[in-house]
Amino acid sequence: MNQPLIGLTLDSDEGEGIAKSARYGLRANYADAIAEAGGMPVGLPHALDAVDSYADRLDALVVTGGAFDVDPAMFGANGKHATVTLKPNRTNFELGVTKAMLARKKPVLGICGGEQLLNVILGGTLIQHIEDEVTDSLLHEQPNPRHTPGHAVKVTPGSLLHKISGEAEIKVNSAHHQAVKSVGPGVVVNAVAADGVIEGIEDPRLPFCIGVQWHPEFRIGAADKKLFQALIAAASPK
Repeated sequence: MNQPLIGLTLDSDEGEGIAKSARYGLRANYADAIAEAGGMPVGLPHALDAVDSYADRLDALVVTGGAFDVDPAMFGANGKHATVTLKPNRTNFELGVTKAMLARKKPVLGICGGEQLLNVILGGTLIQHIEDEVTDSLLHEQPNPRHTPGHAVKVTPGSLLHKISGEAEIKVNSAHHQAVKSVGPGVVVNAVAADGVIEGIEDPRLPFCIGVQWHPEFRIGAADKKLFQALIAAASPK
């Protein structure tokens, strides 16, 4: 059986370092997690005029994380927090290709910043800096290594994430200073941290549309592996 083709959005820089030439980048564990679950990972260059062609050919999309933020103007914020860092070219591409995949009802998994962008696309808003908006917040930018858990999340009973993981609570790694503030109409919160910060969303109107705030590509527990297995299953020919 052919492996489903899974698109991975790439990070980019503007030509820093010796080469002085723009480069794309992706942590290997994103691709490894897809391959381990039975999919064929492929990186997506930021070609805005190719988003429909990508969406036609791909069987699923993973919107990856990165050290940057969604432009607050995209969700109607009046200002931009001092900690917010933008990558307009990457964001514009991810916005286009995610919308194209959703329009085709193809599986989408948003990870960390990818979850935040997915939430905005689905009509939600974001907390620009957790420490300024959440009283007694957890350490969502954990000091310990990413391959170990930083805190736990409660999984919403009856959600697709709950059906996939089979767990009421998942220990997760955490590397973010922003988070979902409100979700759009019809969108379900599927995971919440002890401090009330939303850690996962999904759209039950679509076959597979999930966003998680943590980094399951590190596969620190069974639930992380099951999430990628479910993505590949949803992307595979029926």
